[in-house]
Amino acid sequence: MAFYGWPVSQCQSLSTPLAIQLRAGIRVLDVRLAIIKSRLIAYHGIYPQRASFQEILATVHTFLTDPETARETIVMSIKQEDFAKNSYIDFSRLVQDEIAKGPGGRKMWFLKNKVPSLGEVRGKVVMFSRFGGNGEGWDDALEGLGIHPLVWPDSAKSGFSWHCKKTLVRTHDWYDIPSFLAIPEKVALATRILLPAPNNLPGPTLSISFLSAASFPFAFPPTIAGGVGWPKVGLGVEGVNSRVTHWLLTLLGRRSFNSAMSIEEKILADEPCIRGWVLMDFFTDPEAGLVPLLIECNFRGRQSGEEGWHC
Repeated sequence: MAFYGWPVSQCQSLSTPLAIQLRAGIRVLDVRLAIIKSRLIAYHGIYPQRASFQEILATVHTFLTDPETARETIVMSIKQEDFAKNSYIDFSRLVQDEIAKGPGGRKMWFLKNKVPSLGEVRGKVVMFSRFGGNGEGWDDALEGLGIHPLVWPDSAKSGFSWHCKKTLVRTHDWYDIPSFLAIPEKVALATRILLPAPNNLPGPTLSISFLSAASFPFAFPPTIAGGVGWPKVGLGVEGVNSRVTHWLLTLLGRRSFNSAMSIEEKILADEPCIRGWVLMDFFTDPEAGLVPLLIECNFRGRQSGEEGWHC
């Protein structure tokens, strides 16, 4: 939800509003809000995004009540952008009030503090609360704030981990890169976390990777996502989205077979198990190629009977 404030804060094209994003396969939303005249309004940094929280909820509700998409699931990350002006308790109370009064009400939401299976949350919005502190101002405190990280180091280059009940959540959110020259390193770190966790880790894992990055003056969001210059002819730097697209094409194209394998075993042989939530800027660049590949990853490397976010 960042359509205005080019080149500093705009992260999506005006030609791809939220309704179109949902139809294109986007299922994790990064919503940032501020309190304006006792209402929640979408903001990104200091730039208003010309949409209220109620308008966002209405669009999501329409999508989840359409017969064609009523079994889909949406994860909504909500973050407070005006923390310097308003307390997190007031912000939490207002989010809770607007959810209750908005389209679908609380019934549209999964608010338990756990990582659910898809079967538990079809037709619902999973709360990913990057607000709320220790739960003050919210019904059921931390147990009702959905998936709620208690720590979020600012722009941690090496990533960080935290627990949501028994699930280990591995997170990459290195956004303050020095310049567009750091794009290759950014991509390496952002994609590595999407690969399977080491086998010796106890319990399930969830990976969250932000492909987005921005810093002044040589790493604005359009430059990081789309690159700069003409990299195809060696005059420029390829953007994050194109690099991740090529990374996925390489992994999804790999196969190794053994003559003794059954047909089913050959189909599954060496299929990559790429899982997680991927948040990106300008998702249609390059040429709407990245999102379909990420969706395809849901069907590769699956085990019999597997459903949900865990390998």
